[in-house]
Amino acid sequence: MSAMDHGAHHAGAGHEGHAAHRSGGGHGGGGHDGHAGGGASWAMAAKATLHCLTGCAIGEILGMVIGTALMWGNVPTMALAIALAFLFGYSFTLFAVLRAGLDFRSAVKVALAADTVSIAVMELVDNGIIALTPGAMDAHLSDALFWLALLGGFAVAFAITTPVNKWMIGRGKGHAVVHAHH
Repeated sequence: MSAMDHGAHHAGAGHEGHAAHRSGGGHGGGGHDGHAGGGASWAMAAKATLHCLTGCAIGEILGMVIGTALMWGNVPTMALAIALAFLFGYSFTLFAVLRAGLDFRSAVKVALAADTVSIAVMELVDNGIIALTPGAMDAHLSDALFWLALLGGFAVAFAITTPVNKWMIGRGKGHAVVHAHH
């Protein structure tokens, strides 16, 4: 769920209360059913994954642009891109839970609990694909190969991370932690 969607969700549209949410209802079939009881919908998992992918993509592309502009090599550029992917991925959740009323320390804990595994899997898959695509590591920002490898990596990372998030949410982990605080 994007930070904007999450914030709108907290604004109360269609929200009948926390007790209804904890029992699996109150959201009109919004994909929350059963995440506390062992099940999670594919739609909810896809939203959580898209949320992480958005932050990761922003951070990773920014890192690649900065590293390229500074004429860094592949390893420091990729390290910066991964660090920024984590930073932006966490920040989307952090800002959403801060808006929901959590104090900063608690919000940081929720963001770390919600996104660490998802972002790690996504970055491992995405960067692995880039590293394994012949010529992609040496491609420049103006080369189609760079963008095709990056976008292909994001697509495969989304496909692999969504079931991971579904499994985690179904066990009360990952983005289920975020939903426990609204």
